[in-house]
Amino acid sequence: MGEAIRLPPAPDACELCGRAAPLTRHHLIPKALHDKRYVQKRFDRLARITATLWVCRPCHDEIHRVFSEKELALTYNTRDALLGDARIRAFVDWLASKPAGFVPRR
Repeated sequence: MGEAIRLPPAPDACELCGRAAPLTRHHLIPKALHDKRYVQKRFDRLARITATLWVCRPCHDEIHRVFSEKELALTYNTRDALLGDARIRAFVDWLASKPAGFVPRR
C-alpha cells in the first residue's frame, strides 16, 4: 500500500465565513462520487481525497442545500468557486456578522 495521505489540520475558523465555530470537513469532491468515471477522469486519487475545506455546520449545510453532489464535483470544487456563487456569497457574508454559536433556522 502507498504512503498514508495526511490532510491539513483544522484551522481556527471557518474557511468560508471566518467565524470561530466548531468545524466540519467539507469534501470539495463529494466522497459519494469518487468512484464515478467522470470524476476519476478529472481528478486523480490524491486530489479527490485531499480537496477539502474546514467549514462551520451552517456553511456546510448551506453548500449542500444549494448544490447537488454532481454540481459540487464538477463546478464548485474550490473555495473560490463556492464563494463565486451569489447564493453562497450572500449567505457567507450574512453569517460572518453573527456570533460563533449562532445557528440559522431553516
